[in-house]
Amino acid sequence: MTQTIDSAVTPEVKLTAVTPQERVDAWLADFESALAARDIERIAGKFALDSFWRDLVSFTWNIKTVEGREQIADMLSERLDDTDPSGFRTTETPDEADGVTSAWIEFETATGRAHGHLRLKGDDRRAGAERPGEYVAWTLLTSLQELKGHEEGKGTRRPRGAKHGADPNRVTWAEQKEIEDRELGYTTQPYVVIVGGGQGGIALGARMRQLGVPAIVIDSHERPGDQWRGRYKSLCLHDPVWYDHLPYMPFPDNWPVFAPKDKIGDWLEMYTKVMEVPYWSSTTCTSASFDEKTQEWTVEVDRNGEKLTLRPKQLVMATGMSGKANVPTFPGQDKFLGDQHHSSKHPGPDQYVGKKVVVIGANNSSHDICGALWENGIDVTMVQRSSTHIVKSDSLMDLGLGDLYSERALAAGMTTHKADLTFGSLPYRIMHEFQIPVYDAIRERDKDFYDRLEKAGFEHDWGDDGSGLFMKYLRRGSGYYIDVGAAELVANGDIKLAHGNIRELTENSVILEDGTELPADVVVYATGYGSMNGWVADLIGQDTADKVGKVWGLGSNTTKDPGPWEGEQRNMWKPTQQEALWFHGGNLHQSRHYSLYLALQLKARYEGIPTPVYGLQEVHHLS
Repeated sequence: MTQTIDSAVTPEVKLTAVTPQERVDAWLADFESALAARDIERIAGKFALDSFWRDLVSFTWNIKTVEGREQIADMLSERLDDTDPSGFRTTETPDEADGVTSAWIEFETATGRAHGHLRLKGDDRRAGAERPGEYVAWTLLTSLQELKGHEEGKGTRRPRGAKHGADPNRVTWAEQKEIEDRELGYTTQPYVVIVGGGQGGIALGARMRQLGVPAIVIDSHERPGDQWRGRYKSLCLHDPVWYDHLPYMPFPDNWPVFAPKDKIGDWLEMYTKVMEVPYWSSTTCTSASFDEKTQEWTVEVDRNGEKLTLRPKQLVMATGMSGKANVPTFPGQDKFLGDQHHSSKHPGPDQYVGKKVVVIGANNSSHDICGALWENGIDVTMVQRSSTHIVKSDSLMDLGLGDLYSERALAAGMTTHKADLTFGSLPYRIMHEFQIPVYDAIRERDKDFYDRLEKAGFEHDWGDDGSGLFMKYLRRGSGYYIDVGAAELVANGDIKLAHGNIRELTENSVILEDGTELPADVVVYATGYGSMNGWVADLIGQDTADKVGKVWGLGSNTTKDPGPWEGEQRNMWKPTQQEALWFHGGNLHQSRHYSLYLALQLKARYEGIPTPVYGLQEVHHLS
């Protein structure tokens, strides 16, 4: 039930608030009053000295976190008048734990409706409270959910479908769909072209369809889902089902916890059809260029042998956050007589029975491939070049995800939407502080496993600050493995383990820097991926790739995530230094959650709504 605020409550009464509801109501009432008065100093004073306001499009037309009173004041000085927020209220009863009062809120802006989350700290002069009993904001999340006058046709706004009554000129759904398919990209230009038809591109395509924005998803594969079907046969999702729903259409209740790749492929194909996503399969983008005068892209594509030119206003790269495959170069590769390929091209173990396989790398793909090879009786050696973080799947599901994405979370009222916003409400600057205790607990729970793993010679780490898998993923997108069995094989010695960098390849072996020779008929390079702007360099040009800069990472100044601090994922789901060029992707959770905010930014531009961007990301790293 929505809790309304009594605007007549005076500041004196507010200081006597004792229940979480009273505290939040008092803070929101005074906050809204200060917003309405445009009293920026007073607004900033309602935040702790060390505070964080994370905005997902609603104030900044960006994905941006401002930290501390000075940054909050700067953002509001630019954005408050245009945003004109009002109607702040709680949507359920706030709660309190460990001295922090937490509340779910909603409000409106001049252009849209938004949800949010608020955390208050109380009566602490170090936090910046000026009077005894006063509560100040520690974290605030504000997230745009819909645009006024451009709401999605769902719920009470769902389309009727049938048109009752007699009509000699009736056009059926199938006929209308055929017309759209025939015209879009030919006689009618799309407003958005999405390059990449995996889960990210499909999710965004569904959002575009529901918002009425003409868009085409293009992908080189023959069918939606082939990105999964074509991978090695043992591949399954490592994230659990509750974490992986797509927009609008969650997986059914009997869907497996860890979906096999072909089942995911079939779901994506079905989803694309049912959600009526304009999807051009067997289509390759060959080049793209942006015309500053006309403010549109020229996108050259090959659609199953037909050469076409598309002229969208917006171009989205949904080619996967991992970017282009990193294929290393070693002396002697041209002499090697066996099969060598990157893990992204690995066909599976069947054709390698009776051969010796060396897999370079020790992260997710390497473990999956080595495990599948061992299951088929193949002699396999993993070459570990640097330390890796391992977490057992069951422990991650229970301790890492269980409170947000699990059956127990659902039973406690934690919907997917609420879970996404809960995760999104934690500023990246302090997220590691919440993660460290989780991985401390995992370390204790699975102590025997880690002892055996390290005894086997595996070089293990917990991240630069002990914060484990999630922070490694957010900071660098590599350096970890969710163990679904292969790490046990390493610990047991069933998968052979070698260490060091590669000196060279011979006709039938891999030689490490220390001179160790590993006989090999097959070499698999499980060596990861580069930044997504590598695709931009190929399709648009190196100048544009450099203009955009590195994609992914927070600027945490930890391993493979160089500073300076950005505070959000570089270039993802938000405006970039190249006008009208966007990046979308990540895991299924991120593809679902952030596709909404990217879609709303694109919809606003399609409808001509002004979108002044606050805090456009600077470029510090080119790749």
